[in-house]
Amino acid sequence: MIQFKTIDGLLLRDMVVAGAALLEKNREAVDALNVFPVPDGDTGTNMSLTMQSATREVNSKEYLRADEAANALAKGALKGARGNSGVITSQLLRGFAKALNGVEKITPVQFANALKAGADTAYKAVMKPKEGTILTVARVIAEDALKQVQKDPDDYDALMTVMLKSGEAILKRTPDMLPALKQAGVVDSGGRGLLLIYTGYAAVMRGEEITDATASMEEDGTACFEDDHDALGEIKFAYCTEFSIQNIKEDCNEHDVDSFRRRLNRIGDCVMVVGDMSLVKVHVHTNNPGNALEYGLELGELINLKIENMLEQRRENERKNAPAQEEAPAEPEKEFGMVAVSLGEGFSQIFRDLTVDHIVEGGQTMNPSIDDILSAINAVNARCVFVFPNNGNVVLAAQQAAELAEKEVHVIPTKNVAMGIAAAVAFQPDVSGEENAARMEEAAQRVKTGTVTYAVRDSEYNGVHISEGDIIGLHNGKIEYSGSSIHDVVMEMMKAVVTDEDELITVYYGADTTEDEAQQLSAEIADAYPNCDVECHMGGQPLYYYLISVE
Repeated sequence: MIQFKTIDGLLLRDMVVAGAALLEKNREAVDALNVFPVPDGDTGTNMSLTMQSATREVNSKEYLRADEAANALAKGALKGARGNSGVITSQLLRGFAKALNGVEKITPVQFANALKAGADTAYKAVMKPKEGTILTVARVIAEDALKQVQKDPDDYDALMTVMLKSGEAILKRTPDMLPALKQAGVVDSGGRGLLLIYTGYAAVMRGEEITDATASMEEDGTACFEDDHDALGEIKFAYCTEFSIQNIKEDCNEHDVDSFRRRLNRIGDCVMVVGDMSLVKVHVHTNNPGNALEYGLELGELINLKIENMLEQRRENERKNAPAQEEAPAEPEKEFGMVAVSLGEGFSQIFRDLTVDHIVEGGQTMNPSIDDILSAINAVNARCVFVFPNNGNVVLAAQQAAELAEKEVHVIPTKNVAMGIAAAVAFQPDVSGEENAARMEEAAQRVKTGTVTYAVRDSEYNGVHISEGDIIGLHNGKIEYSGSSIHDVVMEMMKAVVTDEDELITVYYGADTTEDEAQQLSAEIADAYPNCDVECHMGGQPLYYYLISVE
């Protein structure tokens, strides 16, 4: 039973931290709900990274007022938003925060109105919103929340109960709204992620453990962390602190681990707490490593302790890399520049050869954040910048970054690297930015693509029966072919992709394909389509054996 009548900044922070923690616990399960059975489904990962960025921002200081905490959450989410699901999540928090301007403590009525404002903001951020997605789940929960507070304006317990029941009900209906979900036999992954966040909210307000919430995902159809100190920007927390906790005390439970995670978020960032009640691995960047160790000791025994001074590491690297002479004067600003999202050294080198100024690492398996793309735009010394997202799940983040940039930016909605390459080739230095953008988009849209990967689960999609481990072919992003042989799937797919009007076929092979295999396949394609020129290049992309473009 919730006793709270209002929510202040500290309580709101704890609610969101719990929601983010519950989402992270279930990240892989949410990833598995992606419609396509391809090995790079990442909705849960993108939403979790976005929420972690939001919690880092709200944990940076103690916000006593609710509006200040909400604004910090919105700011952090926007900076770290990744993929379409992450961008939409950031817009939900953005609208939520705007509705709370001037509010010190949130009443149930204000909370419900803020949910509705968040849903409205998210809908506006998507050019062609689809029902049956996270947008639908957010909207319906908000609408039902408003109905509840009209009946009982002072009852947070009833409000949270309605929100979760409403969310589960609309989530179960998402397969009826999107045929792709029904074919795949799953509910919407983004909607499930949002409901996990709201479940965390309710758990904090009720003083409950959040671990029980994982059971509700059964009908829906070890975290990995790489700590790169060199990739950090400004170092706000000097000590990289790592340790493991073993022999967990008998009176400790998952709730205590969640509280431990929240305490670490208050004293640092880059927090990772993973494991089970037999062993918990811990990582945090903090200015108070002693506090982190003391918190850990409250749970059990500490082993494998490592504390590194990242400021000293940075100074040492700067000393080693210091130029022997003064830097050359800055280059004057040029008229045009280009930014491309790319994953795979082969593709990245092709973009560099096409004079793309900045490569943002990411794409199919790792969506860059809005902040990543904005940083790349700002790094290009040009008045006008063209951005090639090269993935349908990155386009929205690129558009948000363009709105934040203080220069002319044109986002060319390229959905794969082949379209991005065609767009870059179409660039003309002697025409305007608007004309170039039109030329680039037209060139990109002329490209037809086929991609080949493997299925990570049994599925039925677009009339194609798919078994786990099958080789699957996607024609212009839609699964149309399935088989046991990479070669056979490629050749069958090419029959649909290539027409009599086409002149050029380009085969880009991935990290798991050898050059000999790619060359042999390219030669066979050339024999089958003698009217087309066939080129073969190393793309280096993970998980996808081939990306083939036809023009």
